[in-house]
Amino acid sequence: MADDPGGAAALRQAAPFGFRYQYLAGGVNTGQGWSTWNPNGTFASMYVADSWAHGVVPVFSYYMMLQSKPGAAGGEAQADLANMQNAQTMAAYWRDVTLLFQRIKGTKPVVVHVEPDLWGYLEQAGDVSLASAFAKKWIALRNELAPNVILAYHMSGWGTKHDIQYEKPPNATVIKYATESAAFYNALHAHFDIAFEDFSDRDAGFYAKQEGNPNTWMKPADFARHMLYAQTFVRLTGLRMVAWQIPLGNTVMRAMNNTWDHFQDNRVQWLLGPGSRARLRQYVAAGFAGFLFGRGADGATCACDAAKDGVTNPAPINGNTRMSLSADDDGGYFKAQARAYYQAGALPLPG
Repeated sequence: MADDPGGAAALRQAAPFGFRYQYLAGGVNTGQGWSTWNPNGTFASMYVADSWAHGVVPVFSYYMMLQSKPGAAGGEAQADLANMQNAQTMAAYWRDVTLLFQRIKGTKPVVVHVEPDLWGYLEQAGDVSLASAFAKKWIALRNELAPNVILAYHMSGWGTKHDIQYEKPPNATVIKYATESAAFYNALHAHFDIAFEDFSDRDAGFYAKQEGNPNTWMKPADFARHMLYAQTFVRLTGLRMVAWQIPLGNTVMRAMNNTWDHFQDNRVQWLLGPGSRARLRQYVAAGFAGFLFGRGADGATCACDAAKDGVTNPAPINGNTRMSLSADDDGGYFKAQARAYYQAGALPLPG
């Protein structure tokens, strides 16, 4: 799950999590990037050392292109693509990547999740040449500087200019879109080690209450389409899949009353709640290798006391009648279900 610096010991006490993740952000030439958070990039090396010391694999979501200068007006896609074609920006970018690899080189694994969202914009722009050169440079630097690093490609389904969560297409169309996503990756001719993808970045209750969008709730058919998409991508690329930044809300605990830091969602219940063991076996068979849970925006639900409001049990809504187990903003549900999963035994992956 997402975990702040210095948190590895407490994370392992909560449950024997295998991975903890942290964004590296701020831009490569802004004076505010990750390399400035501690002197000379030691933020990354300290996070890695803390993780390794407590038996957790560290994961960095390297998200530096968008916030770099000069960017461009018009939105994230325009800013990302403009920066990628700016020689001075890219010189600074590769220096930053080099520093990262120097700081995380070692004898144990570190996962670097390369530029979430960027690949979707490159796919929409149809710029395979630029994307391929970018991917090959990442891989070459990893091979040279830190071969212990596992590099993760980010598969954005919306890079096809379609979104199955909203369109709810038949299975044949899901496979068609996933085939397009796989074809873009394969056209890079650059071998990453694993793929990440979005399950959502905020709770469905957050989208409904804060953004007036009630359409991100997932029903069984939505989960089936999501799995089929990933399964098709895995089959066509040979990369196993990790679902990343999974929102932490639930509809069980009374703490979840669709207020700031306490928004409802049902993905945790689907993956770790009643009946989930059989579903997780289906995910393994489909090619999933893991699930990373964490909120993608302030105000979305945290499996921590981000609200600083202690144990809360407001009046039930939508049938969420269970009393809170802890001060965590989700009522303690996620960590309790994670402990139960590990107590039953982590599911093995095929060789």
